[in-house]
Formats: sequence, C-alpha cells, structure tokens
Amino acid sequence: MTRSIVIAEDEEDIQQLLTFKLKASGFDVTTFDDGRACIDHLRETDELPDLVVLDVMMPRMDGFQVLERIRDEEALADLPVLLLTARSREDDVVEGFERGATDYVTKPFSPNEVVARIERMLPST
Repeated sequence: MTRSIVIAEDEEDIQQLLTFKLKASGFDVTTFDDGRACIDHLRETDELPDLVVLDVMMPRMDGFQVLERIRDEEALADLPVLLLTARSREDDVVEGFERGATDYVTKPFSPNEVVARIERMLPST
C-alpha cells in the first residue's frame, strides 16, 4: 500500500525537490502552490493523505491558516502536519507547535532529513 503526501509550497524548486525525494522513497505526492488550493483539496478528497507538508509563507492562505483549518475540522484533525518554512525564530517555531504542527523544519533544509522525519511520523506499513 503506497503512502501519500500532500505538499503546499509556492517555491517551485523546493516543491520539485521534495516531490523527487519523496517519490524516490515510495510516496505518492500531490502538490499545491498555495494554501487555499491545499485545504480545498483536503476537504473534497475521498482519500486523505497520510501526511501534509505546509510552507508557512504562501499566497492566498498561509500555512498557519491551513494548519488551523485542518485542526478545526473533525475529518482532518488527526492528519500529521510538517511545517517547512524559512520562519526560524523561536516564537515562529513555538507558534507552529501551538497551532498543532506535528513537526517543524526550517529552510534551508536537508531533503534526506525531511524524508526521515516524515518516515518517523508515519506508522510502519
């Protein structure tokens, strides 16, 4: 059974890098350029992903806003969410965890570390 990841990231290079690394690790990957498209997809899909990766600074709806909506909706509330962002100040990290992030990684990042963190967050299949 293939595990799936949704990525909301507006920087195309980062989106492509993550997609490549995650697909190479056996994940199905769906990507979005902004937070609004991501939350709309999560609300409408029949099959929820195993994990969501959110950039914090995105157009239309930022990652913190998407995370809040995920945590507020019963059908989505248990999804693991990794925040991946350039916002690295301590208060940003604390805010991410207070809003319900499962993990928080700052840019620049190691793609291998991100994959390892995702593997750790997901139950073994």
